[in-house]
Amino acid sequence: MPMSDYYKDLRHKLGSELIFMPAVVAIIRNESGEILFGRKHHEQIWGLIAGAIELGETPAEAVCREALEETGLIVRPDKIIGVFGGEKHRFVYENGHQVEYLSIVFECHTIGGELAPDNEEIKELKYFKPKEIPPIANPYPSSIFESREEESAIFEG
Repeated sequence: MPMSDYYKDLRHKLGSELIFMPAVVAIIRNESGEILFGRKHHEQIWGLIAGAIELGETPAEAVCREALEETGLIVRPDKIIGVFGGEKHRFVYENGHQVEYLSIVFECHTIGGELAPDNEEIKELKYFKPKEIPPIANPYPSSIFESREEESAIFEG
């Protein structure tokens, strides 16, 4: 889904100024333990499946919605594996819009759907081995890509 009406209205009021945006990120693995990444139309860099939390939506609902919209997969979030924010998570889009993300990273598993690349948001989808993760824009610690059985989440600070 493109920018929601809420964020369009916010941008109309604030222009390109820096805004704080709560977001979700999905770590989705295949049977081989590889992690799913997407590449948006007209972009060269890969990214995790992610997006903004919309008004009235829980983070778990948001990660499920984003996964379906961007990949065609129906996922279930199993646990939070990290929460990241701060200056390192600021981003300036090509149109000049500035954001600082507060990202909740979920470990998810697929429960249905079919991988559907070349959709409205994503041009290409590909699984990567944890040791072969491509360069990505967001500075997540490499430990979020490791398969982890323990229950503790990763926090910066």
